[in-house]
Amino acid sequence: MSKTRGPISQFIERNYLHFNAAALVDAAKGYETHLDEGGKMLVSLAGAMSTAELGISLAEMIRQDKVAIISCTGANLEEDVMNLVAHSHYKRVPHYRDLSPQEEWDLLENHYNRVTDTCIPEEEAFRRLQSHLVKVWRDAEERGERYFPHEFLYQVVRSGELEQYYEIDPKNSWIVAAAEKNIPIVVPGWEDSTTGNIFTSYVIKGELKASTVKSGIEYMVYLTEWYRANSGGKGVGFFQIGGGIAGDFPICVVPMMYQDLEWHDVPFWAYFCQISDSTTSYGSYSGAVPNEKITWGKLDINTPKYIVESDATIVAPLIFAWILGQ
Repeated sequence: MSKTRGPISQFIERNYLHFNAAALVDAAKGYETHLDEGGKMLVSLAGAMSTAELGISLAEMIRQDKVAIISCTGANLEEDVMNLVAHSHYKRVPHYRDLSPQEEWDLLENHYNRVTDTCIPEEEAFRRLQSHLVKVWRDAEERGERYFPHEFLYQVVRSGELEQYYEIDPKNSWIVAAAEKNIPIVVPGWEDSTTGNIFTSYVIKGELKASTVKSGIEYMVYLTEWYRANSGGKGVGFFQIGGGIAGDFPICVVPMMYQDLEWHDVPFWAYFCQISDSTTSYGSYSGAVPNEKITWGKLDINTPKYIVESDATIVAPLIFAWILGQ
């Protein structure tokens, strides 16, 4: 399907001709072809992509139905909203490589948590969000209801109570876009995020029940049901940013159904791309080449496979710009 290309796409097409640059173009064209042929796409977010403000491009991808489902860490789930409500309080440290242990300690003492060159302000970000989350957790428990971590965050965003704090244009928040579209999100290992830690503290104090927030096993069941309902026709593709649990967890839903449930009508993932700057190696999931996933029953021999060995904060917005025709 031909489309009018904007200046970013024209620049990419003219200059990105070899090596990782060419892999970027191939992956973007493959993503586009998959959608044009009726396929759906899962995007997984590892690392600190929300703090890197991926929402500027990802939100528009969600609004234009270029993303059907997201798998992300608890950090990426919460940090997009933290950026939304506390952006002006973030502190950038361009010389982060030169910080001494004492300077790092001083940041902690001033309630700044550093992610590479960007410090998240504890009071304005974590605590501002905390009071609203605690309210929806308690309300659900009083009603005898249980929800997933992303569903609780959707409730807070949809309530409008955070709008008083908005410090960026909400169109640049991927969580706001996802909540408006009500797209499914899978958040494996949510417990290790800041909001997961906060919830745990209330459980330890006896103020909330652990069962009020649905578990990782329930997320796998939820993903299984979604995949079964959406993998017909062209199928579901897998666009993985980084490595780790955000990618590990959802990709294994296919071999789980095929091998453990013995459902032999389960389609493989229909497209695969990973952006990673991890060194390609054996024994390192993030550095494993896509072909290795064939032996695990995740990808088919004929699944289009791409790997872009570069920084996802640079690569992902460019691929998204291509798909959006920018």
